[in-house]
Amino acid sequence: MKPIHLLLADDDQEDCELFSEILGELEPETQLTMVHDGVQLLQTLHNSDTDLPDVVFLDLNMPRKSGFECLEEIKENSRLKHIPIIIFSSSFDPITAEKLLQNGARNYICKPSGYSQLKHVISNAVEYIVKQTTADL
Repeated sequence: MKPIHLLLADDDQEDCELFSEILGELEPETQLTMVHDGVQLLQTLHNSDTDLPDVVFLDLNMPRKSGFECLEEIKENSRLKHIPIIIFSSSFDPITAEKLLQNGARNYICKPSGYSQLKHVISNAVEYIVKQTTADL
């Protein structure tokens, strides 16, 4: 099985490092691409030389273009709209979460504060993506 390709869009460098560290501890093998703002995310996705990710973990509050704007643009693009988007935010508001899910996000995860909880959340998300990927085969 080929590595699961995850794209993390998050402007918090510490969160990115933790995410990467945790992925290194998990099975199956993963490939991680990181971008640090919404403009970089969309440039990466629109780059025809780049393989599309199996999933995007999207922070909502990023510079240059918010996660809200990115989700909208991704879901309006016929080449990109099939990519599962998991909102990965430090805050949780049920009304916002519902709106994002209605607009095409696959899931909304509030970043836990502890390492073991974060590892559990990321592990569950990766397992979900593996199941979705193998179901599509």
